[in-house]
Amino acid sequence: MTAAYPLASAAEPDLPAASLDLLAVLGDATRRRIFLHLLDAEACNCELAATLELPQNLVSHHLRKLRRAGLLDEHREPGDGRWVHVTINRDVLREAWSGLDDALNPAQRPGLAPACRPRAATTPAPAT
Repeated sequence: MTAAYPLASAAEPDLPAASLDLLAVLGDATRRRIFLHLLDAEACNCELAATLELPQNLVSHHLRKLRRAGLLDEHREPGDGRWVHVTINRDVLREAWSGLDDALNPAQRPGLAPACRPRAATTPAPAT
């Protein structure tokens, strides 16, 4: 059985993959905290764990999810390759944010009336 009032047609596109990934990974409060911290500064796992007062293995788990979504860049510490520093991949974030803006920004959406009834025409109030 099909829905009587579908919200979108089958031909209407979904959000871009980068936008869906951003929403999915930021749905977790711990990942949001890590992500927001990384927006301000690069860090390594141990710095994030200490600053956010989280176990290192939990930070590693959430960094892995952010990395899989393409939202992190990482580089090894020069001179001591044991330390991996992570930063936000600003290009992927920009792409994801643009997709969200295109799809969800109210200024970008037409605000159509339901198909079951036409939108009432607005008439100016009578002058008094």
